[in-house]
Amino acid sequence: MTQHRYDSLRHEYAKLAPHYDIRWKTYIDASVREARRSLLLAAGDSVLDIGCGTGVLLAELAREIPGVRLAGIDLSNEMLAIARRRLGTDVELKEASAEDLPFGDATFDAVVSTSVFHYIREPQRALQEMRRVLKSGGRLVIVDWCDDYLTCRVCDAFLRIFDAGHFRTYRSDELCELLVDAEFSDVKVERYKVSWLWGMMTAVANRPDHL
Repeated sequence: MTQHRYDSLRHEYAKLAPHYDIRWKTYIDASVREARRSLLLAAGDSVLDIGCGTGVLLAELAREIPGVRLAGIDLSNEMLAIARRRLGTDVELKEASAEDLPFGDATFDAVVSTSVFHYIREPQRALQEMRRVLKSGGRLVIVDWCDDYLTCRVCDAFLRIFDAGHFRTYRSDELCELLVDAEFSDVKVERYKVSWLWGMMTAVANRPDHL
């Protein structure tokens, strides 16, 4: 059922894939930079990128972190095809949704998602899945649009009407509440602007040792 609800989004990104990296370069670079800063990875860590797209973040992690073990999921086969060409065979890439992660319990040291959360139809279920695949004490990083900013609220209202692939954006306090409700610990949400026009937020949280 969840997979069918994303058909519009798949169709949208099938068309965007060939020129996605060029069209959104400034925005992608800002998101990747923020995610990389917040992940706090060590050599040999394992990382899952949810909504990995064309693999830009995964490629950067592969270059920077010795022995890092990488995996990614995305709904778009076209985006994944570009990621596979960029990353080769050492990265495990799968077509899947955030609500149904095709990995075992306690698999990853870190889970990251950049510019994807506003597409997720069942955010609480997705967060529970993220917590499930994290190791005890593992770190979650979410980078996304922030509804605290007027431009984001206006864009969100427009996209809810005219873009079937879009779901909704969140205020920083709403994302914090979702993470707490999903039983993450040490939740912190920081908001900031990546340009004079556009506002973002980064949430970091841990899977508690007792879960």
